[in-house]
Amino acid sequence: MRIVVLVKQVPSTDDGLSFAPDLTVIRDAGPCGLNAADWCAVDQSLQVAVRRRDVQITAVTMGPPGAADALRTALVLGADAAVHIRDEALHGSDALATSRVLAAAVRRLGFDLVLCGATSADSGMSAVPAMVAERLGVPALCFADRLLVRERKVEIHRDDGCGDRRVFVAAPPMVISVTERCGEPHYPRYVSRFDARDKPIAVWGLDTLGIDPAEVGLAGSACVVRAATPRSGGRPDALAMGDPTSVAIRLADFLAERQFL
Repeated sequence: MRIVVLVKQVPSTDDGLSFAPDLTVIRDAGPCGLNAADWCAVDQSLQVAVRRRDVQITAVTMGPPGAADALRTALVLGADAAVHIRDEALHGSDALATSRVLAAAVRRLGFDLVLCGATSADSGMSAVPAMVAERLGVPALCFADRLLVRERKVEIHRDDGCGDRRVFVAAPPMVISVTERCGEPHYPRYVSRFDARDKPIAVWGLDTLGIDPAEVGLAGSACVVRAATPRSGGRPDALAMGDPTSVAIRLADFLAERQFL
């Protein structure tokens, strides 16, 4: 079974994001790391590999040179190989352009399952997995809180947003996005860092994928950011700081202001 895991290197959002003059995110302005939901996707692929011996896991990312760190983390976690899609023309690509590139890479690698995080910490659109599936012409099982890979079908359990669980089943090939509710991901052993050094990271450009540079980047994107303003009201986790009584009062006020009470 060939599993491709789509991963992303995201900047820390603790102190907000920094933007360039063209309003794209400056990805090396501060600490960065593997997107949390993508970490879960890598972990889920490894759990499939534990139950089956014929699994080949390839991690794929798209981004500037620093994005390779996400691939190194995936390799340390247990992925077998990695592909870094890197090209200056990709700068500023929106979800549509990104899905075009990722789908081309997945198609070139060959796949049975494509796993990815349901959302990314820096944009939170949750749209790329379904877009990739559409471009590949395969089913998309999105927002999986639980993943069960059987011999000839895959089953996911998903919260429908109203407190009920829904079960969806499809046959590979397919694209699956997982949430952080899939379970606490496993952390690598120290020796895994040394093992990962011998695992290959291939670097592909747009020419490798046969994609016209005019179809990606800022010029090839359908979505354009016109303005970016800081979020007002301070950090949301500040509501939970302090003694229990004051926290309860702030939380009640917060909900009342938004007509939740």
